[in-house]
Amino acid sequence: MAEIDLIGVPFDGYGRSGNQARAAGALRDAGLLDAFDHHPVVRHDHLELPDPNPQRGNVTGLINEAALLAMTDALNERVGSAMTQGRFPFVYGGDCSTLLGIVTGLRDHVGDVGLVFIDGHEDTMPLDVSEDGEAANTEIGLLLGLTGRLLTGSLSERLPALRPELLVVLGPRDEAWRQQFNVGTLRDCGVWLAPLAEVANDPAGTGHRAIEQLSAQGLPDVEDEPGGLTWDQLTDLVRAMLDSGSCIGASIAIYDPDQDEDGTGAGQIVTFIRTIVGGYRESRESR
Repeated sequence: MAEIDLIGVPFDGYGRSGNQARAAGALRDAGLLDAFDHHPVVRHDHLELPDPNPQRGNVTGLINEAALLAMTDALNERVGSAMTQGRFPFVYGGDCSTLLGIVTGLRDHVGDVGLVFIDGHEDTMPLDVSEDGEAANTEIGLLLGLTGRLLTGSLSERLPALRPELLVVLGPRDEAWRQQFNVGTLRDCGVWLAPLAEVANDPAGTGHRAIEQLSAQGLPDVEDEPGGLTWDQLTDLVRAMLDSGSCIGASIAIYDPDQDEDGTGAGQIVTFIRTIVGGYRESRESR
């Protein structure tokens, strides 16, 4: 069994000291470590990041810029180090912008790898179009090099880091929102994409097809988009991909403890992780 490197990310895309910045700690308090009780966890700590800043930065135009750049650098090195030591990196907390460090770290230390991105949004908002400056709406476009051509500084030097044929996007349901900003779909760029209805109809089958293809947010007082996968559907989807035996790492993000006062959501997330990790162990032991 691969050794596990648990990497907590205390980052909030809006520069708040609470909310998503508390996610890593809340998940750990909810028993995250116990979810890996049958796996050798050799390291588990949280990244050290600068104090949050709710203003847009001068270099990227994104909110909480100093922490975003520090997080990207730290995850690049930490994920890369885990991989070179033969460990399974599991990144938790923060938001989707963690992928800027995760994917570039894999590229820099391992080489080209595929990414399965399960999200309700395609996250390709151009920096000059972003209405709020949240990095988590932009990271896939930046990683692919579809956007960010005028980006400067250390982040621009890491990008692009992902080829369209190495990306699978599962579950988006943001077409109406993207149309407001005249932002197209990744499917037109050669990315293998399965919208929400297709994934929900056959989670396990979609997971198997996604791996075969690669082998060849919520805000306070803002209503969430309706629908989405159920916990059972998400579990079936992810377990099908883990069963392939080709998964080398994982990340889970976009959880806000400030909107989960009784901790129910944290418990559901930990249960989900325990289920998929247990299934991963069972599938590996049966080989």
